[in-house]
Amino acid sequence: MNTEANQDWVARSLAAVWHPCTQMKHHERMPLVPIARGKGAWLFDPAGNRYLDAISSWWVNLFGHANADINQALKDQLDTLEHAMLAGCTHAPAVELAERLSALTQRTLGHAFFASDGASAVEIALKMSFHFWRNHGRTEKREFVCLANSYHGETIGALGVTDVAIFKDAYDPLIRHAHVVASPASVGEDEALAAMRTLFEQRAAQLSAVIVEPLVQCAAGMAMYDASYLTRLRALCDEFDIHLIADEIAVGCGRTGTFFACEQAGIWPDFLCLSKGISGGYLPLSIVLTRDAIYQAFYDDDFTRGFLHSHSYTGNPLACRAALATLDLFERDNVLAENRRKSALLREAFAWAKNLRQRGTIFAFDVDTQDPTFSRRFFANALKRELLMRPIGKTVYLMPPYTLSDDELVLLAQRTRDTLDATLAETA
Repeated sequence: MNTEANQDWVARSLAAVWHPCTQMKHHERMPLVPIARGKGAWLFDPAGNRYLDAISSWWVNLFGHANADINQALKDQLDTLEHAMLAGCTHAPAVELAERLSALTQRTLGHAFFASDGASAVEIALKMSFHFWRNHGRTEKREFVCLANSYHGETIGALGVTDVAIFKDAYDPLIRHAHVVASPASVGEDEALAAMRTLFEQRAAQLSAVIVEPLVQCAAGMAMYDASYLTRLRALCDEFDIHLIADEIAVGCGRTGTFFACEQAGIWPDFLCLSKGISGGYLPLSIVLTRDAIYQAFYDDDFTRGFLHSHSYTGNPLACRAALATLDLFERDNVLAENRRKSALLREAFAWAKNLRQRGTIFAFDVDTQDPTFSRRFFANALKRELLMRPIGKTVYLMPPYTLSDDELVLLAQRTRDTLDATLAETA
């Protein structure tokens, strides 16, 4: 990897680019990985070295890189309309995408509000919930609830419903804190619901909404829980007149085995947030889907009762067209059924992993180590074996593209094991 071309790109990046979720000083010892191009499940550096993208580039490239179908859809759209403001205007890609997503919820969530990223979608859902109650004269309902170890984004509002210390501690003075209730992934379903009921009984008059990551708390180390928790939480929210927000930014679009994770619980939330994979990893896009009853609360002659939130690139035609092409692939290739087959193969190939857990195409296992450098060293050792993987602490996880071949699945499992053995041997 130490070629002149690679070194040049790395040096220029370190001088000019401030990288996300990164302590830049660490790159004095652990070089950046320059990426020149992608094809399928693989990324390539300027020197021609390749890396299997086992995490779909932060969970977004569902159908791999340089997908021919999405590429063609974007080329066609580019010759027609690249952007138009969505305030006072409309266009076919946004309308078609909203209609198709509504249909996937059996028309239960029939209204789509567009934004650009996951944290923005969370902020929109929080603001919509609060403003809904305000429009109904219930201005005291302004508090939110999240689960312990939850992650919902890193903007100020989203940090208020995030419970991962490393992301929020530095900004604590700026944050409006939510109530944090035990997660079913940590204490079990019954205890978690009992804690939620206790809070509802005490604060229902002040509570606007509960936000959850359905089935998998990703940033918490892929902590998983049963769908029945969501079923019972939906009933609890209905009982106490509190909104339910489903943050499906990471777990939606087929990741957990159904297109929406909430489907496995047989429920729909009041707000459903989508981003990441919805555009196939091509362009920034997020969407909040909500019910007609929510929409109608803002439908009024009074401008101030409208939902006053916007992004310059709201409903960008190119991003929406990429999302439509992504939905086309789900339909044409029977992706959910094929994912079940591939997931079974991958689970078999990972039989060696202790305490392996799985939800759809999300796999994870925890490593028995107290070494704080484990994740960085694993990442470096994975690169040597042509893998791009980024453990969360001591949790090794996979969220590979849906397009992996059977041979690539076997290769991924074997080289993950080799990487783990090499990393642990360094500290033996």
